[in-house]
Amino acid sequence: MSFEYASVSKGFMIGLALTSIVVGVFDVKHYFHLQLVPHLSKYHQYWRLALHNIAFANSSDLFLAELILFQNGIQVERCFGSLKFASFILVSTLLSTLLQFISLLLFHRVGLNHLSSGPLTLVFSILYQHSRIVPPTYKFRVFGVAFSNKSFMYTLALQLAVARLPGSGAAALIGILTGQIYRSDLINIKSYRLGPTIINISMHFLHPLLGSNRPPRRSNRAFPDPSRRGIGSRQANTASQNDEVVTTARPSVGNTNSRIGATVAAGSSGTSVVRDWVQGLTGRGDGTTAGVRIPSDNEISELTNMFPDISREAVIGALQRR
Repeated sequence: MSFEYASVSKGFMIGLALTSIVVGVFDVKHYFHLQLVPHLSKYHQYWRLALHNIAFANSSDLFLAELILFQNGIQVERCFGSLKFASFILVSTLLSTLLQFISLLLFHRVGLNHLSSGPLTLVFSILYQHSRIVPPTYKFRVFGVAFSNKSFMYTLALQLAVARLPGSGAAALIGILTGQIYRSDLINIKSYRLGPTIINISMHFLHPLLGSNRPPRRSNRAFPDPSRRGIGSRQANTASQNDEVVTTARPSVGNTNSRIGATVAAGSSGTSVVRDWVQGLTGRGDGTTAGVRIPSDNEISELTNMFPDISREAVIGALQRR
Protein backbone atom coordinates (compact mmCIF):
# COMPACT_ATOMS: atom_id res chain seq x y z
CA MET A 1 0.00 0.00 0.00
CA SER A 2 1.18 3.50 -0.82
CA PHE A 3 0.00 7.06 -0.24
CA GLU A 4 -1.17 7.47 -3.82
CA TYR A 5 -4.39 9.53 -3.87
CA ALA A 6 -4.05 9.96 -0.09
CA SER A 7 -1.99 13.11 0.39
CA VAL A 8 -4.12 14.31 3.33
CA SER A 9 -3.52 11.07 5.23
CA LYS A 10 0.20 11.32 4.56
CA GLY A 11 0.35 14.91 5.76
CA PHE A 12 -1.72 14.14 8.84
CA MET A 13 0.45 11.16 9.80
CA ILE A 14 3.68 13.10 9.28
CA GLY A 15 2.39 16.10 11.24
CA LEU A 16 1.16 13.89 14.08
CA ALA A 17 4.52 12.15 14.33
CA LEU A 18 6.47 15.43 14.26
CA THR A 19 4.36 17.13 16.91
CA SER A 20 4.52 14.10 19.22
CA ILE A 21 8.30 13.89 18.86
CA VAL A 22 8.76 17.63 19.44
CA VAL A 23 6.54 17.53 22.52
CA GLY A 24 8.59 14.67 23.95
CA VAL A 25 11.97 16.18 23.11
CA PHE A 26 11.23 19.58 24.66
CA ASP A 27 9.43 18.02 27.66
CA VAL A 28 6.19 20.00 27.35
CA LYS A 29 3.80 17.07 27.66
CA HIS A 30 2.09 18.62 30.67
CA TYR A 31 0.63 21.34 28.43
CA PHE A 32 -1.19 18.71 26.35
CA HIS A 33 -2.86 16.99 29.29
CA LEU A 34 -6.61 17.64 29.59
CA GLN A 35 -8.13 17.46 33.05
CA LEU A 36 -11.36 18.96 34.31
CA VAL A 37 -10.10 19.66 37.82
CA PRO A 38 -8.15 21.92 38.13
CA HIS A 39 -7.28 22.84 34.51
CA LEU A 40 -10.77 23.74 33.35
CA SER A 41 -12.78 24.28 36.51
CA LYS A 42 -10.24 26.26 38.53
CA TYR A 43 -7.75 27.81 36.10
CA HIS A 44 -10.09 28.06 33.10
CA GLN A 45 -7.43 26.80 30.68
CA TYR A 46 -9.86 26.08 27.87
CA TRP A 47 -7.07 26.18 25.31
CA ARG A 48 -6.19 22.66 26.46
CA LEU A 49 -9.35 21.40 24.76
CA ALA A 50 -7.80 22.15 21.37
CA LEU A 51 -4.17 21.57 22.27
CA HIS A 52 -4.52 18.05 23.64
CA ASN A 53 -5.63 16.77 20.18
CA ILE A 54 -2.35 17.73 18.53
CA ALA A 55 0.16 15.22 19.93
CA PHE A 56 0.39 11.92 21.79
CA ALA A 57 2.14 11.80 25.14
CA ASN A 58 4.02 8.53 24.54
CA SER A 59 5.50 6.59 21.67
CA SER A 60 3.37 3.46 22.08
CA ASP A 61 0.11 5.34 21.48
CA LEU A 62 1.70 7.14 18.54
CA PHE A 63 2.85 3.87 16.97
CA LEU A 64 -0.56 2.20 17.28
CA ALA A 65 -2.34 5.28 15.95
CA GLU A 66 0.00 5.48 12.95
CA LEU A 67 -0.64 1.82 12.13
CA ILE A 68 -4.40 2.32 12.27
CA LEU A 69 -4.23 5.48 10.17
CA PHE A 70 -2.01 3.82 7.56
CA GLN A 71 -4.31 0.83 7.17
CA ASN A 72 -7.65 2.66 7.42
CA GLY A 73 -7.14 6.36 6.77
CA ILE A 74 -5.73 5.87 3.27
CA GLN A 75 -8.67 3.74 2.14
CA VAL A 76 -11.21 6.13 3.66
CA GLU A 77 -9.58 9.09 1.91
CA ARG A 78 -9.64 7.26 -1.42
CA CYS A 79 -13.36 6.62 -0.94
CA PHE A 80 -14.12 10.17 0.19
CA GLY A 81 -11.67 12.13 -1.91
CA SER A 82 -8.97 14.36 -0.44
CA LEU A 83 -11.19 17.44 -0.13
CA LYS A 84 -14.01 15.64 1.67
CA PHE A 85 -11.55 13.75 3.87
CA ALA A 86 -9.82 16.97 4.95
CA SER A 87 -13.21 18.51 5.70
CA PHE A 88 -14.15 15.38 7.63
CA ILE A 89 -11.02 15.70 9.78
CA LEU A 90 -11.81 19.31 10.64
CA VAL A 91 -15.49 18.70 11.39
CA SER A 92 -14.80 15.55 13.42
CA THR A 93 -12.12 17.30 15.47
CA LEU A 94 -14.42 20.19 16.36
CA LEU A 95 -17.37 17.94 17.13
CA SER A 96 -15.31 15.51 19.22
CA THR A 97 -13.76 18.40 21.19
CA LEU A 98 -17.24 19.62 22.10
CA LEU A 99 -18.33 16.10 23.08
CA GLN A 100 -15.21 15.65 25.21
CA PHE A 101 -15.95 18.81 27.16
CA ILE A 102 -19.56 17.74 27.70
CA SER A 103 -18.44 14.27 28.80
CA LEU A 104 -16.07 15.71 31.39
CA LEU A 105 -18.86 17.87 32.78
CA LEU A 106 -21.38 15.03 32.93
CA PHE A 107 -19.26 12.12 34.13
CA HIS A 108 -16.57 13.67 36.31
CA ARG A 109 -18.47 12.55 39.42
CA VAL A 110 -18.11 8.89 38.39
CA GLY A 111 -14.35 9.08 37.89
CA LEU A 112 -13.93 10.63 34.43
CA ASN A 113 -11.72 13.60 35.28
CA HIS A 114 -9.19 13.51 32.44
CA LEU A 115 -8.84 12.40 28.81
CA SER A 116 -5.77 10.94 27.14
CA SER A 117 -3.77 13.31 24.99
CA GLY A 118 -3.67 12.83 21.25
CA PRO A 119 -6.28 12.64 18.49
CA LEU A 120 -7.77 9.39 19.75
CA THR A 121 -11.28 10.52 18.92
CA LEU A 122 -10.31 11.26 15.32
CA VAL A 123 -8.55 7.90 14.96
CA PHE A 124 -11.63 6.01 16.12
CA SER A 125 -13.90 8.17 13.98
CA ILE A 126 -11.83 7.21 10.92
CA LEU A 127 -11.90 3.59 12.05
CA TYR A 128 -15.69 3.71 12.22
CA GLN A 129 -15.93 5.16 8.71
CA HIS A 130 -13.65 2.39 7.45
CA SER A 131 -15.80 -0.29 9.08
CA ARG A 132 -18.92 1.11 7.39
CA ILE A 133 -17.46 1.83 3.95
CA VAL A 134 -14.81 -0.79 3.18
CA PRO A 135 -15.96 -4.44 3.17
CA PRO A 136 -13.67 -7.17 4.54
CA THR A 137 -11.30 -8.76 2.06
CA TYR A 138 -11.45 -12.27 3.50
CA LYS A 139 -12.94 -14.13 6.47
CA PHE A 140 -11.71 -17.06 8.51
CA ARG A 141 -12.62 -19.00 11.64
CA VAL A 142 -10.57 -19.88 14.70
CA PHE A 143 -12.19 -22.49 16.97
CA GLY A 144 -15.54 -21.67 15.41
CA VAL A 145 -15.23 -17.90 15.96
CA ALA A 146 -15.53 -15.84 12.77
CA PHE A 147 -12.81 -13.28 12.00
CA SER A 148 -11.86 -11.13 9.02
CA ASN A 149 -8.85 -9.14 7.89
CA LYS A 150 -10.24 -6.18 9.84
CA SER A 151 -9.93 -8.08 13.12
CA PHE A 152 -6.22 -7.30 13.34
CA MET A 153 -6.86 -3.55 13.19
CA TYR A 154 -9.67 -3.88 15.71
CA THR A 155 -7.25 -5.62 18.06
CA LEU A 156 -4.81 -2.71 17.82
CA ALA A 157 -7.64 -0.25 18.33
CA LEU A 158 -8.81 -2.15 21.42
CA GLN A 159 -5.30 -2.01 22.83
CA LEU A 160 -5.25 1.74 22.21
CA ALA A 161 -8.66 2.17 23.86
CA VAL A 162 -7.82 0.29 27.08
CA ALA A 163 -4.29 1.65 27.46
CA ARG A 164 -5.19 4.39 29.97
CA LEU A 165 -8.63 3.84 31.33
CA PRO A 166 -10.99 5.56 31.83
CA GLY A 167 -9.69 8.47 29.72
CA SER A 168 -8.64 6.42 26.69
CA GLY A 169 -11.87 4.40 26.70
CA ALA A 170 -13.99 7.54 26.89
CA ALA A 171 -12.05 9.09 23.99
CA ALA A 172 -12.59 5.93 21.91
CA LEU A 173 -16.34 5.96 22.55
CA ILE A 174 -16.54 9.67 21.74
CA GLY A 175 -14.69 9.03 18.47
CA ILE A 176 -17.10 6.27 17.46
CA LEU A 177 -20.04 8.50 18.38
CA THR A 178 -18.55 11.30 16.29
CA GLY A 179 -18.24 8.96 13.32
CA GLN A 180 -21.87 7.87 13.71
CA ILE A 181 -23.09 11.47 13.88
CA TYR A 182 -21.08 12.39 10.78
CA ARG A 183 -22.29 9.40 8.78
CA SER A 184 -25.94 9.76 9.80
CA ASP A 185 -25.79 13.49 9.00
CA LEU A 186 -28.07 14.39 11.89
CA ILE A 187 -26.82 17.98 12.07
CA ASN A 188 -26.05 18.41 8.35
CA ILE A 189 -22.26 18.39 8.54
CA LYS A 190 -21.45 15.99 5.68
CA SER A 191 -21.93 18.69 3.07
CA TYR A 192 -19.31 21.01 4.57
CA ARG A 193 -16.16 21.52 2.48
CA LEU A 194 -13.05 23.56 3.09
CA GLY A 195 -12.87 26.94 1.39
CA PRO A 196 -10.90 27.50 -1.84
CA THR A 197 -8.44 29.79 -0.04
CA ILE A 198 -7.37 27.02 2.32
CA ILE A 199 -7.12 24.59 -0.58
CA ASN A 200 -4.91 26.93 -2.62
CA ILE A 201 -2.61 27.60 0.33
CA SER A 202 -2.30 23.88 1.02
CA MET A 203 -1.57 23.05 -2.62
CA HIS A 204 1.09 25.74 -2.99
CA PHE A 205 2.88 25.48 0.37
CA LEU A 206 2.07 22.17 2.07
CA HIS A 207 1.65 19.69 -0.77
CA PRO A 208 5.22 20.16 -2.17
CA LEU A 209 6.61 19.29 1.28
CA LEU A 210 5.00 15.85 1.20
CA GLY A 211 6.94 14.67 -1.84
CA SER A 212 5.76 12.10 -4.34
CA ASN A 213 2.87 9.80 -3.47
CA ARG A 214 3.41 7.36 -6.35
CA PRO A 215 4.00 3.73 -5.39
CA PRO A 216 7.53 2.34 -5.83
CA ARG A 217 8.30 0.73 -9.17
CA ARG A 218 8.73 -2.98 -8.83
CA SER A 219 9.85 -5.72 -11.21
CA ASN A 220 8.18 -9.03 -11.90
CA ARG A 221 11.46 -10.74 -12.76
CA ALA A 222 14.10 -12.17 -10.47
CA PHE A 223 17.68 -12.50 -11.68
CA PRO A 224 20.53 -14.34 -9.96
CA ASP A 225 23.56 -12.54 -8.66
CA PRO A 226 25.81 -11.51 -11.62
CA SER A 227 28.90 -12.62 -9.69
CA ARG A 228 27.59 -16.19 -9.57
CA ARG A 229 26.79 -16.33 -13.23
CA GLY A 230 30.45 -15.92 -14.15
CA ILE A 231 29.86 -13.80 -17.23
CA GLY A 232 30.14 -10.37 -15.66
CA SER A 233 28.51 -7.06 -16.16
CA ARG A 234 27.48 -7.71 -19.76
CA GLN A 235 24.73 -10.12 -18.76
CA ALA A 236 23.77 -7.85 -15.86
CA ASN A 237 23.27 -5.00 -18.30
CA THR A 238 21.27 -7.28 -20.58
CA ALA A 239 19.08 -8.32 -17.67
CA SER A 240 18.47 -4.72 -16.64
CA GLN A 241 17.52 -3.85 -20.21
CA ASN A 242 15.06 -6.75 -20.39
CA ASP A 243 13.59 -5.95 -16.98
CA GLU A 244 9.85 -5.45 -17.12
CA VAL A 245 8.42 -2.95 -14.66
CA VAL A 246 4.96 -3.55 -13.24
CA THR A 247 2.84 -0.50 -12.56
CA THR A 248 -0.86 0.10 -12.11
CA ALA A 249 -1.08 2.31 -15.20
CA ARG A 250 -2.48 0.90 -18.42
CA PRO A 251 0.33 0.42 -20.97
CA SER A 252 0.19 2.17 -24.29
CA VAL A 253 -0.13 0.37 -27.61
CA GLY A 254 3.46 1.14 -28.63
CA ASN A 255 4.86 -0.20 -25.38
CA THR A 256 2.73 -3.33 -25.67
CA ASN A 257 3.91 -4.06 -29.20
CA SER A 258 7.56 -3.48 -28.33
CA ARG A 259 7.20 -5.71 -25.27
CA ILE A 260 5.64 -8.48 -27.39
CA GLY A 261 8.42 -8.10 -29.94
CA ALA A 262 11.08 -8.36 -27.27
CA THR A 263 9.44 -11.47 -25.83
CA VAL A 264 9.12 -13.13 -29.22
CA ALA A 265 12.71 -12.27 -30.11
CA ALA A 266 14.00 -13.62 -26.80
CA GLY A 267 12.04 -16.84 -27.25
CA SER A 268 13.28 -17.19 -30.82
CA SER A 269 16.92 -16.87 -29.81
CA GLY A 270 16.48 -19.34 -26.94
CA THR A 271 14.75 -21.86 -29.22
CA SER A 272 17.46 -21.55 -31.87
CA VAL A 273 20.13 -22.43 -29.30
CA VAL A 274 18.23 -25.53 -28.21
CA ARG A 275 17.61 -26.49 -31.84
CA ASP A 276 21.32 -26.28 -32.66
CA TRP A 277 22.15 -28.38 -29.62
CA VAL A 278 19.64 -31.09 -30.62
CA GLN A 279 20.93 -31.07 -34.17
CA GLY A 280 24.47 -31.56 -32.92
CA LEU A 281 23.44 -34.57 -30.86
CA THR A 282 21.40 -36.19 -33.62
CA GLY A 283 23.90 -35.46 -36.36
CA ARG A 284 21.51 -33.40 -38.44
CA GLY A 285 23.14 -30.65 -40.33
CA ASP A 286 20.54 -28.20 -41.56
CA GLY A 287 17.51 -27.16 -39.60
CA THR A 288 15.30 -27.41 -42.69
CA THR A 289 15.79 -31.22 -42.79
CA ALA A 290 14.98 -31.65 -39.09
CA GLY A 291 11.26 -31.33 -39.53
CA VAL A 292 11.08 -27.60 -38.77
CA ARG A 293 7.76 -26.12 -39.84
CA ILE A 294 8.07 -23.63 -42.68
CA PRO A 295 5.39 -20.93 -42.36
CA SER A 296 3.56 -19.72 -45.42
CA ASP A 297 3.76 -16.21 -46.81
CA ASN A 298 0.15 -15.54 -45.84
CA GLU A 299 0.85 -16.34 -42.21
CA ILE A 300 3.96 -14.18 -42.19
CA SER A 301 2.19 -11.23 -43.79
CA GLU A 302 -0.81 -11.59 -41.47
CA LEU A 303 1.33 -11.47 -38.32
CA THR A 304 3.47 -8.69 -39.75
CA ASN A 305 0.37 -6.58 -40.28
CA MET A 306 -0.85 -7.34 -36.77
CA PHE A 307 2.51 -6.47 -35.15
CA PRO A 308 4.26 -3.95 -37.43
CA ASP A 309 6.95 -3.20 -34.83
CA ILE A 310 8.18 -6.80 -34.77
CA SER A 311 10.87 -7.84 -37.19
CA ARG A 312 10.21 -10.43 -39.90
CA GLU A 313 12.76 -12.84 -38.42
CA ALA A 314 11.01 -12.79 -35.05
CA VAL A 315 7.66 -13.50 -36.69
CA ILE A 316 9.09 -16.44 -38.65
CA GLY A 317 10.69 -17.84 -35.51
CA ALA A 318 7.41 -17.62 -33.63
CA LEU A 319 5.53 -19.40 -36.43
CA GLN A 320 8.14 -22.15 -36.61
CA ARG A 321 7.55 -22.98 -32.95
CA ARG A 322 3.84 -23.66 -33.50
